[in-house]
Amino acid sequence: MNFHPFVIPFSIGFIVLIFILLYKYFSLFYRLDHQDKSKIYKGVFSLKFFKAIKEVFLESLLHRKIFRVNPLLGYMHTSLAFGWFLIIIGGTVESKVHSHMALKMPYDPVFFNFFNTDLSMYRWANEFNFIMDFLLLIVLSGVCLAFVKRFYSKAFGMKKTSVLKPFDKIALYTLWLIFPLRFFAESFSAGLYNNGGFLTGTAGVFFSSFLPLKNLLVPTWWAYSISLGAFFVALPFSRYMHIPTEIFLIFLRNFGVKTDKIFSSFTELEVLSCPRCGICLDKCQLLKSAEISDTQNVYFLQSLRNKQLNENNTFDCLLCGRCQEFCPVGINLNNIRISQRKHFFPENNNFEYLQPIAIATPKASVIYFAGCMTHLTPTIKLAMTGIFEAAGVDYLFLDKDSSICCGRPLMIAGEYTKANELIEKNKKAIIESGAKTLVTSCPICYKMFNEDYDLNIEVLHHTQYLLQLTEKQIIKINKTNKKVVYHDPCELGRGSGIFNEPRELISHLADISKIKEEKEEALCCGGSLGSVNLSFNKRNNIRKDVLSVLQEGNPDLIITACPLCKKTLQNGANTEVKDIAELVMQNIQNQ
Repeated sequence: MNFHPFVIPFSIGFIVLIFILLYKYFSLFYRLDHQDKSKIYKGVFSLKFFKAIKEVFLESLLHRKIFRVNPLLGYMHTSLAFGWFLIIIGGTVESKVHSHMALKMPYDPVFFNFFNTDLSMYRWANEFNFIMDFLLLIVLSGVCLAFVKRFYSKAFGMKKTSVLKPFDKIALYTLWLIFPLRFFAESFSAGLYNNGGFLTGTAGVFFSSFLPLKNLLVPTWWAYSISLGAFFVALPFSRYMHIPTEIFLIFLRNFGVKTDKIFSSFTELEVLSCPRCGICLDKCQLLKSAEISDTQNVYFLQSLRNKQLNENNTFDCLLCGRCQEFCPVGINLNNIRISQRKHFFPENNNFEYLQPIAIATPKASVIYFAGCMTHLTPTIKLAMTGIFEAAGVDYLFLDKDSSICCGRPLMIAGEYTKANELIEKNKKAIIESGAKTLVTSCPICYKMFNEDYDLNIEVLHHTQYLLQLTEKQIIKINKTNKKVVYHDPCELGRGSGIFNEPRELISHLADISKIKEEKEEALCCGGSLGSVNLSFNKRNNIRKDVLSVLQEGNPDLIITACPLCKKTLQNGANTEVKDIAELVMQNIQNQ
């Protein structure tokens, strides 16, 4: 058995890491509910297991999503993650091929070049030397880029990077040291024993010309071992806990386990999977337009992990989903934040005073639910009722006289009990109507009805419904020569994945122009109900920045599909702002 005292720091760190990870992951798994555990048991013995392996390869090792944000940033992460992975695999294979010992220790591949000084007798020695040196060179290039990024993030397309905690610094600095120290240790061995590849062999010859390699060899291997051991010990308490945890998360996600609005052990797993890479920082409009720099999700998750939540960093968020769209790990950031808001609101009120929506005799095939914000923007509901009449649709305006909220504002405030009371009242009226389709003008209502009501009827946003009426020629509309831009509402676009239907509908009405930030990258109007603490001035600054993007090409009209977005944008726009329903009604042909 190969042994030298310098393997002890590595071995201790490795053992500590394994025990902490096993304890943590077993604890998280144990606290999952029975239904989620059942999904995992079934997933392990299905094709989902292989799908998860593919995603681990693409996202945890190759970092495909980060490449899409910035290729240089993607290469940096890939070179460190995938390069290190290949070094581990290559080192293990090399150790197996070149050793005939029955008992092999976990550290043998790591310190292979120290214990195997004469490789001339081994088959494929030169090939292994070349491969291992090439992989080491890739990882070293990633370390250099990581060092540059820490001090000059703009070169990687990032204006801001996250703040490091003490254990983050220990893990980061030891990570920076590991592979340079490996390079020196293997180069010194190569200089003494002539057993290196194109990188370490050449460097060994160079170092041997002016350094006392015999005296430096063992201390350098000690330093390499200590850096590895320190990194392993610091990892579970640092941002780098995401490295193993993300893999676990990917498997559970592929097995069907999902984030709910109630905090669970799976939610905790997502929190631990956050790499604090800072990609979300540049996507946050609160940082760019409102100069709020301490509540972004990277800091929110950090405070949640450290049990340091406060009302400000929990509620100061638009819940627009821009950061979530670009998160390389795919964490459901909005649901995690919503799950924590309930801790700041005592749920001691109810809605018993509200009378149920009466459905005596009116029955209809289509329900129209305007929602609170549409009632506050009446031109939209007037347009929709006009279209229903023109199309001859048998519809019921459910909240025409007895407006009642869908419950979404309460839900995003974390007040689940109150929201569920509203849901039950609305749900009863919807079922009693006997309708097959529910249409709403508000994306907030649409998301709520679609996700939280468990209705056995078709739920459509009015952009989807109006497109159906147009394509079936139930209504006919005239196309104008106006140049328009479309603003994607957060809850409709990123929140519900409806990007194409509004654009297809607009194409029947006008010439639509592309803008810089649209679809998944669309900007929030600033009127979001996600943050009730945001001041008027800060909302106004957000709106100004959004309008500068929308009005850049001097369009004739700004079109949106949300009453809240229309209400927010029209207050500061130099261009006329209309909801898509208003444009349809304005150009509908007499039938």
